[in-house]
Amino acid sequence: MARIAGRIDQAKSEAILDAAVEVMAERGFSASMEEIARRAKVSKQTIYNHYGCKADLVGALSERRAQQMTAPLDTPGAADHPQEALAGFARSLLSAVAAPGSLSFMRVAVQNAVDMPQMARALYEAGPRASRARLAAFLQAETKAGRMHVPDAPQAAEFFAGMVIGSFQTAGLLGVPADLDADQIDSIAQEAAARFLRAYAS
Repeated sequence: MARIAGRIDQAKSEAILDAAVEVMAERGFSASMEEIARRAKVSKQTIYNHYGCKADLVGALSERRAQQMTAPLDTPGAADHPQEALAGFARSLLSAVAAPGSLSFMRVAVQNAVDMPQMARALYEAGPRASRARLAAFLQAETKAGRMHVPDAPQAAEFFAGMVIGSFQTAGLLGVPADLDADQIDSIAQEAAARFLRAYAS
């Protein structure tokens, strides 16, 4: 079970998470906590004290990424400008798909999922599932405010994420470069947000 956040300073926590992504992308979920600690320049006990176990560490990695992706939905004024908020969320998704480091980690996660289901579940629950739930909550709030009409917010959240990611994620997981630059990412994000809002117009 994860320890209470704040027992180590933020910089040290970020160093641990950054090191964990790097090491696990190279060696999979079986990567040693010793190696993660060495790269983070902390003791192994510090990691255990803060995260409890490797599954909790993987969950924290995924939670951090989900928070980064959904940040556009929580910015001041996002509720009043749903198209901008959705486009921002879409950019975050596509940027992750286009990032070699992020995809390397996900490829390793898929490869390890059968042998280490607890790790895979921790990654899924704190990452993709949590980000979709946050998007669904945003859509529910927009519906309540009368700016959108979304009868089934969880389903609509899945529709939007799927429309944005398309085959880019599959290509990335197979090691085929997404070849998306910043302008292409922005164009796809804006178009997806506009089409989605038209589909769920109030």
